[in-house]
Amino acid sequence: MEKDKEKELLGYFLPEGTLEYFDITHFVKDKEGLVLFLEEKNLPPAEYAGQTLHSKGFYPEVRVQDFPIRENKVELSIKRRRWEVQSTGEIVSRNWDLVMKGARLTKEFALFLKDTLGQSSD
Repeated sequence: MEKDKEKELLGYFLPEGTLEYFDITHFVKDKEGLVLFLEEKNLPPAEYAGQTLHSKGFYPEVRVQDFPIRENKVELSIKRRRWEVQSTGEIVSRNWDLVMKGARLTKEFALFLKDTLGQSSD
């Protein structure tokens, strides 16, 4: 199966829009179920267009329980990216309120990301 088809198929098992902002880096299957490891893509936030941003790695991962897949418990291990604005040294992250308004993620997942992972530069 080609990569685009695999990605499309995986998208049906994740909250809508997830694969637009996150890559699945790997997964682990054990007797407890599945853990899918997601890392935010290095796509600078739209509100900083025109500014030079440098990726500064990730915030600590957060694990959340998702819907089961074929009777397997599923956890998402999410690593949210942070960037430094070169001109100011400010550390920034994606504003999930803006993403939610663009309707590219489900409202529930965007609210989760906003509330659980925070909006500030932690």
